[in-house]
Amino acid sequence: MRLLFLGDIVGSCGRDAVVKTVPQLRRELGLDCVIVNGENISGGRGINAQAAEELFGCGVDLISGGNHTFQHREVYEYLDHTPGITRPLNMPPGAPGHGVATAGNVTLVNIIGRAFMGSDYDDPFRAVDGALTEIPGDQFVLVDIHAEATSEKQAMGWYLDGRVMAVIGTHTHVPTADQRMLKRGTAYCTDAGMCGARDSVIGDEIDAVLSRFLTQMPTRLPPAKGEAIINGLVIEADDATRRATSIVRCDRIVS
Repeated sequence: MRLLFLGDIVGSCGRDAVVKTVPQLRRELGLDCVIVNGENISGGRGINAQAAEELFGCGVDLISGGNHTFQHREVYEYLDHTPGITRPLNMPPGAPGHGVATAGNVTLVNIIGRAFMGSDYDDPFRAVDGALTEIPGDQFVLVDIHAEATSEKQAMGWYLDGRVMAVIGTHTHVPTADQRMLKRGTAYCTDAGMCGARDSVIGDEIDAVLSRFLTQMPTRLPPAKGEAIINGLVIEADDATRRATSIVRCDRIVS
């Protein structure tokens, strides 16, 4: 199994870069599966059906979400009826969509952290425990933990070590250099990074972000344009054990 996970896609700049690059990466890297975090693909905040379908159309197999997943109400029905897209599993009962999705022999579990995330989410540790009891043992399982606190992400990595193929963090849009194999065969990285404008502040226009910091006034933060960067991770796993054997960064500049 060779799988590519791409970090948070921000706005049309990041989405266009992914659509352009994924077919090439599938051929070049011999990929069996591509998973992306898509919670910011629509206007830099949220998801809509058209943008998600663009990703599926270019060769993305599974899309995970996060705290911006429900930004646009019109996506709620799409989340309910589209099997390849997830929202955080540990949302309170009644939220649209699903926290687990499967494509072939790969299962994505999408959870959201609670530290500094500004909402009352259910316990992600117990939520993922419950999900794993229902996933067949022949699946390659990747967990996307969408969280602010690095400690919470690392704790989840150790909690799931040996129980899943990989635990990958998202949300901060800044790639971390701690990708590694944990002791019992789980690949781990605190944050995959982002797919978006290279000259930006976590994907948003620089001047708008500076204005907010300098004035402390409410300011719209449009997603930036221009040359794009793609941040991701390539994970290899053993077909017999369903555990990872390696994890390496995959970062590209897309003009």
